[in-house]
Amino acid sequence: MMFFRMRTTAKASRGGLFFVILTLLLPATAVTQQTSVTQSQKVIIDTDIGDDVDDAFAVDLALASPELNILGISSAWGDTALRSRMLDRMLCETGRTGVSVNLGLPTKSTAVFTQAAWARAGIEHTHNDAVSFLVEQANKYPGEITLLAIGPLTNVAAAIDKDPAAFRKLKRVVIMGGSIHHGYGENAPPEPEYNIARDPAAAQKLFRSGVPVFVLPLDSTQIKFEEAKLSALASVSTPLTDSLQILVAEWKLSNRNAYPTLFDAVAAAYAIDASSCPMTPLHIEVDDKGLTRDTTETPNAQACLEPHPEKLFSLLMPRFLEQNMVGRQVCIAPAKDQP
Repeated sequence: MMFFRMRTTAKASRGGLFFVILTLLLPATAVTQQTSVTQSQKVIIDTDIGDDVDDAFAVDLALASPELNILGISSAWGDTALRSRMLDRMLCETGRTGVSVNLGLPTKSTAVFTQAAWARAGIEHTHNDAVSFLVEQANKYPGEITLLAIGPLTNVAAAIDKDPAAFRKLKRVVIMGGSIHHGYGENAPPEPEYNIARDPAAAQKLFRSGVPVFVLPLDSTQIKFEEAKLSALASVSTPLTDSLQILVAEWKLSNRNAYPTLFDAVAAAYAIDASSCPMTPLHIEVDDKGLTRDTTETPNAQACLEPHPEKLFSLLMPRFLEQNMVGRQVCIAPAKDQP
C-alpha cells in the first residue's frame, strides 16, 4: 500500500509539473478559453414565453449552454401562471427540473398565447414569487448575477421598487428590447418595440437604475430561423429538439408561411458569449410610448446595433443538434387535470 501511495504521489507531482509546463507553453487565449468553459456565470431569466416562439429558442439555448448556471426562470407579462406551467414542462422535458420556476406579475395582454396547448398539457406546480426571488438572489450573490430579461420589464421594475439597493447588486441586465435606428422589417424607421412598449415606465426605471444594461434591440435581433435550419433541427430527435419543433408548429398555426425570428435568442447568445453581438455605448431614453431614443448624453447602456447571424448560428446550432439532455418520462398531466 505504501509503495502504491508513493507511486501515486510521484505521478501526481509529474502531472502537476506537466500542467505547469503546458500552461506556460500554451497561448494565453487557450488558457482563457479553458477557464471560461469551467467557470459558469449565474443567470436569472425573465421571459414572456408562449406568445412568439423566440422565447422558447432563447430558453432552450440557455439550457443547452454549460457557461450558464441558471438560478431560476421567471414568467413575465400576461398569463404568467400558464407561462410558468410551460416553463415547468420545458425543464421537465430536458431533465432540468432542479431549476427554479417563479411566478411573475400577471397583467392584461392582447398577444396570442400561440403555444398554450403545449403549456396546458404540462403538470401544474406551485411557484414562488418572481420579484421576491430576484431580490433574494441579488442579495445572496452580490455582483455575480446576470439578469436576462426577454419580455416586458414589469417584474424588473417591481424588483427595483421593492429593493433598489438589492437590484443594484446585479452584475448586469441583458435585455431584448428597443428600436435604436431600425424598426420592424427591412429599412423600417425606429418605432416602439413590443417588450418596451408594453410597460414603458418599467423600462425607464431600468435605464435609470444604475445597473449595467446591455441592449439587443430590433437593429440586431431580426434574424430568421429559416427552412434549412428547421430541416437541420428535424434531423435529430432529443427531448429539446422534439419539443421545440412542436412549439414552432403551434406558433405557425397563428403565423402561417412565416419563419421564426430569433429576437430573444440573440439576447441569450450575447449572455453566453459577448463576442456574438459587439456593443456600442449609448445613452438611451425611453418615452411614454416606448420609443427608445439615442441621445448625446453620457452613456447609460450598451447596445448591439448590427445583426451577426453567422455568430449566432455558430453558437446556437451545435448546441441544439449535439446536446444530449435526457428528460423525465412523466412531463404531461393526466387528461382530467388539463384545462
